[in-house]
Amino acid sequence: MQLEILPEGGDRISMSDCLFCKIVTKSIPSKIVYEDETLIAIEDINPSAPVHVLLIPKKHIASLHDTSDADKSLLGHIQLVAAQIAREQNIAVDGYRLINNCGTMGGQEVMHLHYHLLGGREMLWPPG
Repeated sequence: MQLEILPEGGDRISMSDCLFCKIVTKSIPSKIVYEDETLIAIEDINPSAPVHVLLIPKKHIASLHDTSDADKSLLGHIQLVAAQIAREQNIAVDGYRLINNCGTMGGQEVMHLHYHLLGGREMLWPPG
């Protein structure tokens, strides 16, 4: 993966420098809880809840803002897999939160589309 991307905000980065692309290609080890041809889900290394799973598309997309009609199926698939993982992690009955941070002002730290699945404790509102 050597393509360059231009994330919201400016600087060009190589996909080979993308942390999540390295996780997808298994260049960086992670604890995988789910994987298929389009998506990988891993345990967050710095969890914010007893259950904190990152759902990461294998296709490099910088942020939700950069999706298109061609990504509708992928985005729906993420939602369904999140619900499946919530059941498998025993957080579905009590409730959970699925979050996408979009752009730096939205709290996105890695410019590769991903979702946080959080559960196992009460989620407060407003979130922050």
